[in-house]
Amino acid sequence: MDVDAFGDFLAGLDGVFDAPPPEGDPVDLLAHGLQCAHALRAGYPDDLGLQLAGLVHDIGHAVGDGDPDHARTGAEAVRPILGDRVAELVALHVEAKRYLAATEEYELSPASRRSLDRQGAAMSEAEALRFEARPEAAAAIALRRADESAKVVGAEVPGLETWVPRMRAYVAAI
Repeated sequence: MDVDAFGDFLAGLDGVFDAPPPEGDPVDLLAHGLQCAHALRAGYPDDLGLQLAGLVHDIGHAVGDGDPDHARTGAEAVRPILGDRVAELVALHVEAKRYLAATEEYELSPASRRSLDRQGAAMSEAEALRFEARPEAAAAIALRRADESAKVVGAEVPGLETWVPRMRAYVAAI
């Protein structure tokens, strides 16, 4: 799949939820990804790979046919399009949630609290140390923080027309 076809796929996530509210979050997967990417662009303007990981981090909910490991499923879906780094960050975003839940007072949405137990709960001390040693740990934590903040119904952020050309530029550079 090329970037333009992938952009069309992302556009199709308008109205698609990870789980229907109130079980899931109150924004659809497209709005959530756009909000997350926008937050990362504001905080990390020089890291397009991180921004794109924010845009696509939850697509595993749409491609996984009920697979409980949406991070892994999403990573494998984006790897052939956006490369290894974006895929690695997508794969790590759930681990980053587990890490933050273990290491600080980390406020989660009700849906994120419910899913945390299914995803392995807060990390043990040994798991947290292994996670910290990963080269992309800091970026994955940034992604996870943006993920949690990107659940605002009606938030106005740039749309896919802003991100598809950025995806093209990123892919051309990797």
